Amino acid sequence: MADNMETIYLCIVLFPLLGSIIAGLFGRYIGRSGAHWVTIIGVGVSSILSLIAYKYIVFDNGDIYNGTVYQWLVSGGISLEIGFLIDRLSVTMMVVVSFVSWMIHIYTIGYMHDDPGYQRFFSYISLFTFAMLMLVMSNNFMQLFFGWEGVGLVSYLLIGFWFKRESAIFASLKAFLANRIGDFGFILGIAAVLMYFNTLDYWEIFNSAPSLADEKVMLIGGYEWSLMSVICICLFIGAMGKSAQFPLHVWLPDSMEGPTPISALIHAATMVTAGIFMVARMSPLFEYSEAALNLVLVIGAITAFFMGLLGLVQNDIKRVIAYSTLSQLGYMTVALGASAYAAAIFHLVTHAFFKALLFLAAGAVIIVLHHEQDMRKMGGLYKYMPITWFTCLIGALALIGFPGTSGFFSKDAIIEAVHASTLPAAGFAYGAVLACVLITALYTFRLFFLVFHGKERMDNETWSHLHEAPAVVWGPLAVLALPSLIIGAFLVGPLLFGDYFGPAIYVLHDHNVLAEIGHEYHGVFGFILHAFLQPPVYLALAGVFFAWLLYIRLPDLPEKIASKLKPVHQVLLNKYGFDDFNQFVFAGGARLFGRALWQIGDVKLIDGLVVNGSALSVRWFSGVIRQIQSGYLYHYAFAMILALLLLIFIFVHY
Repeated sequence: MADNMETIYLCIVLFPLLGSIIAGLFGRYIGRSGAHWVTIIGVGVSSILSLIAYKYIVFDNGDIYNGTVYQWLVSGGISLEIGFLIDRLSVTMMVVVSFVSWMIHIYTIGYMHDDPGYQRFFSYISLFTFAMLMLVMSNNFMQLFFGWEGVGLVSYLLIGFWFKRESAIFASLKAFLANRIGDFGFILGIAAVLMYFNTLDYWEIFNSAPSLADEKVMLIGGYEWSLMSVICICLFIGAMGKSAQFPLHVWLPDSMEGPTPISALIHAATMVTAGIFMVARMSPLFEYSEAALNLVLVIGAITAFFMGLLGLVQNDIKRVIAYSTLSQLGYMTVALGASAYAAAIFHLVTHAFFKALLFLAAGAVIIVLHHEQDMRKMGGLYKYMPITWFTCLIGALALIGFPGTSGFFSKDAIIEAVHASTLPAAGFAYGAVLACVLITALYTFRLFFLVFHGKERMDNETWSHLHEAPAVVWGPLAVLALPSLIIGAFLVGPLLFGDYFGPAIYVLHDHNVLAEIGHEYHGVFGFILHAFLQPPVYLALAGVFFAWLLYIRLPDLPEKIASKLKPVHQVLLNKYGFDDFNQFVFAGGARLFGRALWQIGDVKLIDGLVVNGSALSVRWFSGVIRQIQSGYLYHYAFAMILALLLLIFIFVHY
């Protein structure tokens, strides 16, 4: 069985890659239908095999696989390998990534039906799935970095997919540069791991971590720093880029410039979850650095609260959901900082389903409204798109944590875990995520009411042709709606309060907040009843009520509130000035610095002194030397006599 499983693991990553290669290189020969069939079959096979692997690892309690596929390079005694670590953490991620990606592949047939880049798009999204699977299945930092950069590259290609749009080019470049900043910290962390552990293999590193827990290193200023803190903070900087945490969050909202299927894939199951998964995987390192855990708590809390506020003022339907993703990633990051790694992965799983559902529902609306994305030009769609309305309602309820939905279990668990944490930053984080519950419900149902309820605000031509999205579009919505509604109830017990992850996640006894709150867990219904004694449920219901009041009952009131709070509203519209700072200070300063270097270094030093200066020197010297060549023989004879006398003088005296 073990040999068969090794083949299955290899097929899980290779089938999406094979589909991508065929669609990308031979798309013109196999046509549009050939491109979508080959990639859908490839990712579908990967998804089914992932379920088989899940059954073997989780239900059959199969052996953890940690093996090398092949050795890529040996340098200085360090072996760089391609290998897989398949345990309960990685196999859970494999199922989520492959299944959600599969649904998005099917949905893409309807959404991209008339796009000229049809084959190229399918090739890209299949390659995206391959890179993410390589990342989550890796057993060493080298392969992790390969998958890490792979999803970054493909996200750049997909965000800028419509490359004739200047905004798409700008957004893809912005995502690429923001992630390069994070990846700089990430590769420093990997270098520190290699320097002190002398290996890149996970198990060897994790087994050696306790012996290096008290190791100190000398950094800037001659101060001693904890080795684990340095490594973990550097690795987390990489996670801040990939998972769009403050202040490296700026690229994620602009990723909406790509087609909606890729927005769903980036935001739900692939790229943005890479940082969350990486920190959970590195729990044996993070547990030995409270400084790093406190930093993770603070960054996650800031992202959850302040990015949620930005969702209140967005009018683009996809951007509201994008800021929701930023906020929910903040929740996951807060859970990681509180050492509730299982709760972070639990929310990652539930969020992948309901966020993909919301994005695809938004895409269905956009298709029907002829690519209109402004919510102010929508309204009343529940009468024309009942399936999309119902599935979107399920996604919205899961997002706000309505009791019984999947998001309820994972979000409430995070809030309780942070409340139980004794870390210094836990109090600030608890207040931020608690306030964010109200904000999330408000912007979520603002979107829902503006799009599906109230009066129709679209033009007459669009209004006269309103209809439900095609079956190939709403089919994946119906499939994703089911886990968005019920998967939390099935997973809450084993994932949070059982030994589901086993040795895949390591938590010190003093940090084990999930074990502490697990003493009060008495089943799913007990969890729901207990929630009614806590503030999050009532904050969520209050948010829904205020959304109804502001956008259905008193639709003129939001504009009046905005005019009364104009300075605050303007700050939110300007996204706290981060884009302006990056464009005019950071990027503008870099351009000025580069222009100064060009003037001083290139124009004056290299061109002026080295190139032109040497040419002028040769020209001057040759002009002087040329004067010696007169053409008269007696001049040359006289010069020879002088030279001979000079040689005799030197010989006699020296």
